[in-house]
Amino acid sequence: MINFKQLHHFWSVARAGGVVRASERSGLAPQTLSGQIAALETTLGVSLFRRQGRRLVLTETGDMVLDYAEEIFRLGNELEDALSTRSAGRALPFRVGVSDVVPKAIAYVLLAPSMAIPEPMRIVCRESKLDQLLGELAVHKLDVVLADSPLPPNMDVRGYSHKLGESPVSFFATPAVTATLKGAFPACLDGAPLLLPGADASVRRPLLRWLEESKVRPRIVGEFDDSALMNAFGEAGVGIFPTADLIADEVCRQHGVLKLGTAESVMESFYAISVERRLTHPAVRAISSAAPMQAAPEKAG
Repeated sequence: MINFKQLHHFWSVARAGGVVRASERSGLAPQTLSGQIAALETTLGVSLFRRQGRRLVLTETGDMVLDYAEEIFRLGNELEDALSTRSAGRALPFRVGVSDVVPKAIAYVLLAPSMAIPEPMRIVCRESKLDQLLGELAVHKLDVVLADSPLPPNMDVRGYSHKLGESPVSFFATPAVTATLKGAFPACLDGAPLLLPGADASVRRPLLRWLEESKVRPRIVGEFDDSALMNAFGEAGVGIFPTADLIADEVCRQHGVLKLGTAESVMESFYAISVERRLTHPAVRAISSAAPMQAAPEKAG
């Protein structure tokens, strides 16, 4: 059985970058730390460090063990915080990052189950580019990130993508713009002014492919990284805009627009990205449990 005191000494040495530096930080003698790590290696039957000149570097196995140690001690800290928060009657913070390409109404639908949990909770939402949010997730400044795609494999972040749902994409326009269109959907899009999600949106390429397959060539009059800004331009009558059909009624009501039709083969997906495979935060568990998609989490990084 793993000695968690020895594991903690290994963790502190790995994070400090060496035995001497870890000794200075902890106040323990270097010989004590070295002995504890050697005992852990004996228990596990593996080498966790190797010499590289005067430096100690993690072996491949040591790197894996460090990942587990980070998770174990992070969960321990979370447990202490949660118990302290509950005993003091304070609201549990729920820190959410929302990618700017995710429609705000979709974010609300996905987050709504977290507001119904019995624990007192205070939600803190932050919107930004996905790569910036993932950086904050990696250092545990966020509990979860909502995105329209899984964790990119080229990101230097270890995490898991939990699929929450998907929806076909529909097209919307003001009554004034709709009155200028000719023919039925999707032929009515040919030559019409169209607003598109920016290059970061995962749905952009499938949309462009669908337009080509449908043999329609709209006039692209705007491209937007922020879905709310695209919808605002659509509400102003600048052009037709696409968004998830899941929130079609809300979009029509909020922006005073009409639904033109649905591209059934173009699916927009939504994910909760976390640094843990087994979700522990009660709000994140509530979101995942309420989601229609219950596929196994995908690991990346």
